[in-house]
Amino acid sequence: MHLFLTYTILGLVTGAVYGIAASGLVLTYTTSGIFNFAQGAMAMLAAFTYWQLRYGWNWPAPLALFAVIAVLAPLLGGVLYVGIMRGLRETADVTKIVVTIGIMLGLIALAQWIWNPGVPRTDNLFFGEAAKFKLLGVYVTDHEAIALGCAVLIAVGIRLLFTSTRTGVAMRAVVDNPALLQLNGGRPGRLAAFSWALGGALAAVAGILITPISGGTLDVHVLTLLVLDSIAAAMFGRLRSIWRTFGGGLVLGLAGTYVLGYFPSSWSWASDFRIALPMIVLFVVLIVLPQDRLRGATLLRTRERFTVPTMRTAVTWGLILLVVVLLLEQIMGANDMGALTIGITYGIIALSLTLLTGYAGEINLAPVSFGAIATIIVFHLGLSGTGLAQRITPWGLLIGVAVTALVGGLIALPALRLRGLYLALATLAFGVFVSDMILADIAPHVLPIFHLHFSIFDEGTLQIPPLKLGPVDLSSTKTFLTTSVCVFILVGIGLIALRRSNYGRRLTAMKDSPAAAATLGQNVVKLKLSVFMLSAAIAGLGGVLLSAASASVTANTYIIFISLALVMLTVVGGIGSVAGALMGGILAGTAFTALTSTFTNLSTDHGGGGIWNTLANLSLVAPALVGISLGRNPSGAVPQIVASYRPLWNVKSVLALGVVAEAVAYVLVLTKVMGNWWFVLATVAVAVAVPALGRVVRPDAFRTGAVTAPPAPGRPAAQSVAVGSAAAVEGVADARS
Repeated sequence: MHLFLTYTILGLVTGAVYGIAASGLVLTYTTSGIFNFAQGAMAMLAAFTYWQLRYGWNWPAPLALFAVIAVLAPLLGGVLYVGIMRGLRETADVTKIVVTIGIMLGLIALAQWIWNPGVPRTDNLFFGEAAKFKLLGVYVTDHEAIALGCAVLIAVGIRLLFTSTRTGVAMRAVVDNPALLQLNGGRPGRLAAFSWALGGALAAVAGILITPISGGTLDVHVLTLLVLDSIAAAMFGRLRSIWRTFGGGLVLGLAGTYVLGYFPSSWSWASDFRIALPMIVLFVVLIVLPQDRLRGATLLRTRERFTVPTMRTAVTWGLILLVVVLLLEQIMGANDMGALTIGITYGIIALSLTLLTGYAGEINLAPVSFGAIATIIVFHLGLSGTGLAQRITPWGLLIGVAVTALVGGLIALPALRLRGLYLALATLAFGVFVSDMILADIAPHVLPIFHLHFSIFDEGTLQIPPLKLGPVDLSSTKTFLTTSVCVFILVGIGLIALRRSNYGRRLTAMKDSPAAAATLGQNVVKLKLSVFMLSAAIAGLGGVLLSAASASVTANTYIIFISLALVMLTVVGGIGSVAGALMGGILAGTAFTALTSTFTNLSTDHGGGGIWNTLANLSLVAPALVGISLGRNPSGAVPQIVASYRPLWNVKSVLALGVVAEAVAYVLVLTKVMGNWWFVLATVAVAVAVPALGRVVRPDAFRTGAVTAPPAPGRPAAQSVAVGSAAAVEGVADARS
């Protein structure tokens, strides 16, 4: 009984902290319609800031708590809303999700910049470990009692705020109809900013309280994921009810401690299961709870715009890409070609997002996790030979891709009725589960009956050899790069052909208006299932190539933050285009990594610190800054780049001058007159200078070539439904023909 009470009290304390963090999620979502994926990172940053004030600068604990919880955290929340979130109205769900993911990754990079991850930091319990009292024969620390007390006060306070004050009622009205609220004297912007400030304070409270309870050691990723687990508690309350949210937090806390206390010690997977439990619960809750339209959803036409190229254009640009890569191979070293190969393989994984999200409107936040599944299958079933002669067989690759497609279908089956944010959270739960349960399972097992010995992720590292396709052996870095580019081109052209087919038009109809598509006879369930399986297969193919290009992979290769960064950068490139996937993959796998490595090496060569160290840290934060800026251009960078270059067809002399300048730079590198980095800088300079020169030479061409602005926001809902219905009619007509 004593042991049961001990685990119960610990579970209640942990659950209370989950409830505090989840209440901040509910508060910000209820008042702004934006789900804050950065809540965990905000809590992490607050915990590190408190440690710095309390232990780094020896501030008194009350003053440090006041500075973090009452000043810095609310200021961060308010600034995020005013500076970023306010501009996300009338954007697609994926854009809102990606912007908050960008903030999360940015805060993580900022924390690693300020606080060196290699230096251990420990946060102690309030009043020390000796400050405790007995309750029912069990010792309870003052810190744990404070956590429980804070949870009760916060739950009661938020409930009273929402139901008993004019401000609370107005806060709930902000997301439903801000224009009507404004007509009645309310100030929607100010109320939403206040809710984000209050959400920041709650995140800070959760981060400061959870650190000593979870062990006291501050870790950027661990602390972010700990608070991210509170999403499951928020879904218990369906992002509305504070009481059910806190109840969900308590259930999570108690379940975790009971697993720790009562699962047999012989179960080697029990510890991993406890860590993954919140995400397992999140997935189950999303499936079991009745689904309704998410608050903040809108029938208004969003600002994203994507065009589909013709097959002739797609083939032409595919050939241009292949020629460019073949030319680059002549001036690149083995390491540079290896880095570019990784970027291309990330681009192949990103193509799965183009199909699933760009074409079908379904969100997947864990594409790299599907690549991990395919890699594990290939490692166990798809290798031949030994030692340096070991290779991935074509049949092994096909088996890995096929199994990954089946896994995608299994994940899609329970999630078929989910959409938007709910679907994003379900795939996030799957990605974290893969990291915490499958990739963390490094212990040997024995298969019952057959007595076969195996381990899923053998000793935490998998050695993945190159692929061999008949006479083509990818052990050569140049051959691997060329083959990866060819695979990307073939898959990309295939996706464009699919998008222009009857099936692709049905996907577009489903994306525009699932209800209209189903009403007009489309089998939405079959469409969702098929597109999930195709997307998973593409991600599996890219994942195997990524693993082979990396040669040695660990669990960190597939950590959920990698998936989130790839999703963010693909949306930045343009989630609805193949070129956007290429841009996202190269940015995620090559560009920013190369920048960070270069600046770090320069900093080391110059004695550390200085401008080069600053630039190295800025390159870590840069991907997040790019993602945060997405709200201003939700269609992505590729459509904007194309629009800026299209008028140059009317100024062919300037375009030819740019081609000649690039050719001269290439020849200079080929003849060793200048280095590769100078070639990169010259290419950037030419890319920027050519449109600018074109505007000077023929300003009228750029005026006539300007892209028509998207329709103004505020399109009536009936008009949006009509658009979706028209797409659905087109898709159904194509299907019947």
